[in-house]
Amino acid sequence: MRHKRLNKKFGRSPEHREQLIRMLCAALVINDKITTTLKKAKQARKDAEKLVTLARKGTLAARRLVAARLRSPEATKRLFDVVVPALEGRNGGYTRITKIGARRGDAAEMCVLEFVSAAPAVEAAPATAEAAE
Repeated sequence: MRHKRLNKKFGRSPEHREQLIRMLCAALVINDKITTTLKKAKQARKDAEKLVTLARKGTLAARRLVAARLRSPEATKRLFDVVVPALEGRNGGYTRITKIGARRGDAAEMCVLEFVSAAPAVEAAPATAEAAE
């Protein structure tokens, strides 16, 4: 029975599955948004939220733990220098999943996983001289 087993298997070996989720988290940190299947995004979201929470501590131990989990020096540096300061003041809910429909080849439910701070700000259209007349 699978009682209280929260991880999805994705039809992969444990090592491959772990590397897949690490790669998705590193890509999310580097690019601020990724497009993937809904089930993979939900699993990657869990790990990404934990990494951001750990990185918010800002200690050397936290940096080493994040580096061990991401295995990407570039992603670790960007998480601490760019992502965490942008998410300052939030008490969780650092990521957003937006469904974008089915994939054409196999009809898998696709979505965009992104950091909440990465959403473009809505800017007011600049007033022109013609509009003022």
